[in-house]
Amino acid sequence: METLFTLPLILAMLGLAVMLTLPCVGSAIGVSMASNALIGGMKKNPDMFGKGLVLCAIPTTQGLYAFAAFFLFLLKLSGMTELTLMQGALTFAAGCAVGFAGYFSCLHQVKIACNGLVEMSNGRDVFGPTLILAVFPELYAILTFASAFLVWIFAL
Repeated sequence: METLFTLPLILAMLGLAVMLTLPCVGSAIGVSMASNALIGGMKKNPDMFGKGLVLCAIPTTQGLYAFAAFFLFLLKLSGMTELTLMQGALTFAAGCAVGFAGYFSCLHQVKIACNGLVEMSNGRDVFGPTLILAVFPELYAILTFASAFLVWIFAL
């Protein structure tokens, strides 16, 4: 009887689960935190909704990067007839890198967005600086996505 689940396949699937789940959870938390800050800020400044909405949407990008990486890896893995231990381990490592970097960069990004939203509610024009500063933590989610993409191209 042939074994259906091998160690390389289990490692790869665990990596894909981490790759997709953590950044999506981080994005959901981030969007709700920023949205709560926006709703609270609109009590003082009802005109801030348009700019505030942009800051609320920023944390969604980590989930999008994770989905793109997940999709690429899933396509590559579904076309393989046999998976080596090294390929399973590399997929697991790439999944952990994308997952953890996406999750934590999102949580730190939303702190910046929330602080900007609070200041916007106090009448300060800090939308532009907040938007610029909120992008900095995202750089690390982008770097891990790019690294995972290189693994996808050269190692699988």
